[in-house]
Amino acid sequence: MKYLFVLLLAGVTASAQVQKEQLNLMPWPQNVVVNEGNFTVTKNFRVNISGNPNPRIFGGVTRFLRRLDGRTGIFFEQGFITKLNEFPNAELQINCDKNGKIGLYEDESYHLDIQKNKITINATSDLGALHALETLLQLLQNDSKSFYFPVSKISDFPRFTWRGLMIDASRHFQPVDVIKRNLDGLAAMKMNVFHWHLVDDQGWRIETKKHPKLIELASDGLYYTQEEIRNIVKYADERGILIVPEIDVPGHGSAILTAYPEIGSKVITLTGGTAEKNIEGTAISTYGIERNAGIFSPTLDPSNPKTYKILSELFDEVCPLFPGAYFHIGGDENEGKDWDANPKIQEFKKKHNLKTNHELQTYFTMQLAPMLKKHGKQLMGWEEILTKDLSREAIVHSWRGPNEGVAAGQSLVDAVKKGYKTVLSNGYYIDLMYPVASHYLNDPMPKGADLSAEEKARILGGEATMWTELTTPETIDSRIWPRTAAIAERLWSAENITDLASMRKRLDNVSFRLEELGLTHLKNKDVILRNIANNQNISSLNEFTNVCEPLKGYTRNKGGTEYQMYSPFTLFADACTPDAKDSLAFNEAVNQYLANKTPENKAKVAAFFNKWIALHKELIDLGANAPLVQPILPLSKKLSDASHELLLVLENKSTLKTADLKNLIEQCNTKDHADVELSVYESLKKLI
Repeated sequence: MKYLFVLLLAGVTASAQVQKEQLNLMPWPQNVVVNEGNFTVTKNFRVNISGNPNPRIFGGVTRFLRRLDGRTGIFFEQGFITKLNEFPNAELQINCDKNGKIGLYEDESYHLDIQKNKITINATSDLGALHALETLLQLLQNDSKSFYFPVSKISDFPRFTWRGLMIDASRHFQPVDVIKRNLDGLAAMKMNVFHWHLVDDQGWRIETKKHPKLIELASDGLYYTQEEIRNIVKYADERGILIVPEIDVPGHGSAILTAYPEIGSKVITLTGGTAEKNIEGTAISTYGIERNAGIFSPTLDPSNPKTYKILSELFDEVCPLFPGAYFHIGGDENEGKDWDANPKIQEFKKKHNLKTNHELQTYFTMQLAPMLKKHGKQLMGWEEILTKDLSREAIVHSWRGPNEGVAAGQSLVDAVKKGYKTVLSNGYYIDLMYPVASHYLNDPMPKGADLSAEEKARILGGEATMWTELTTPETIDSRIWPRTAAIAERLWSAENITDLASMRKRLDNVSFRLEELGLTHLKNKDVILRNIANNQNISSLNEFTNVCEPLKGYTRNKGGTEYQMYSPFTLFADACTPDAKDSLAFNEAVNQYLANKTPENKAKVAAFFNKWIALHKELIDLGANAPLVQPILPLSKKLSDASHELLLVLENKSTLKTADLKNLIEQCNTKDHADVELSVYESLKKLI
């Protein structure tokens, strides 16, 4: 009878109604209603498309079918979708009113209606239909024998029109496959802008026919051919994503000036000899591709007509590769040192009544605007481009905050109040290794700012920024995902969707599902750990990553010279990520124990200490034949020593003085080993 009862209970559980809180939707839709019943997926599942969509819908639906079939293993009979109204009686009906255009302000809304025997998607454009298909995939449930969608109705649309990710391909070149798999990740998270940072001090990454010296001298042979760029643009278009290219000028100019030193601003007089002269008789320097991270002096000369001639020719060649309406010209971090030291440039400033370098940079920026407008492009730049003389057509990209001595959101508010459209990146710098909560609770709409409805409308949205000084193709996915999915939710979902516990639960599921797109954020961790372990068992190393996180901010790259662009990024810090798994669990266990010191709660805390004590011994054994393990042993020892003593504290058996105990815990706050820090330090402190 007991066995029969268990079977009956299992049957009831399997068919129980799915609750809304159980769904792993991300971004969370604007309106979700879950009703009783399920739509069961069978091999007869088919899709039909009607209306007037862009042909991209056919590829999108085909990819949806393959992903759904991959998850269920059902062997659908329908293969490739190639035309409208192919199966009028199909179980999934998709209707799109119009051909969606790639760009801002396009209608991306959709209505998804799942009934027991039919699923309907209605969308104004095919872009909305593609979003609906991603939601449908996230709704998939299963019991022990079948896969199904819960009967439900979802109405959805994005809160912001600009939901972007920037990837820096200059510092560390990112091959085509890296770009494409991340475009797939963006599409899965309903993001619609890919900002492609293609030029910086560390390399020029665009094939140019008219100026081949740029790839011959300034790319190290690592660049995108024009055909590859067209292919990636098409790939993005098929997924509803706008590409915004960036050529960063006038600062960050080392790569450009390696090929064309004559348009540089620096003047060098050679000691005991004659300086190399340009055509105007001014001494010029020799530049080289920058191999370090940081901010450097090489800057284009805004007083030299040849500067604008070369840039105009470059825009003439590059702009047609990108059909989107926006072009990012950088404009950031120009310290003006070379301008100040160049007499010709100082004379130019006086002649044009330009009192500051900021005004000189605005002059430079406004020479570029008509070059871009000729190709139908709207100029965009980092917030340093903002001055009283900047064209109102420019988009100001807000990136500075408290770390740069600027109040959070201040530059964004300044821009909209002065009449400029703006995009927020401050708070979304995913390369800084900050925890996901810091990004998730960072809203493009500034809290407490006195903005009119018209001013609020100028806040286009936000953009996660992935600078790659410390990131290679093997590690970039783990720095972007899954945290960018949480940023995607902030940019899409309602402002009041801020529950961290719900976000973390859903993010775990989303992270796992992103693997089907080819993203390597989970699996490449083992690749790095196997290298560190010298192909020994990696379980202890993996366990230690659960309490270690990479150093935050730019502290790993001390002084901007510790890591070069060709340094190894195959070390323990490269396998670690923010939000180390055990730090959250340990913190919860500590809080429960301090709130109620029951034997059960004490045992939960003690279990962590015993695990970390044993872990240190395992790492010592592993390091006997793995030199790359050695740098982490001092850190694991500090954690083990603290764990030993805190076990005694739990049993009221510690004989250490309070000051000595605090010092022992403080040792766990070190940042001196393997470029990582112990993420459990704050929780350890609570126990003393």
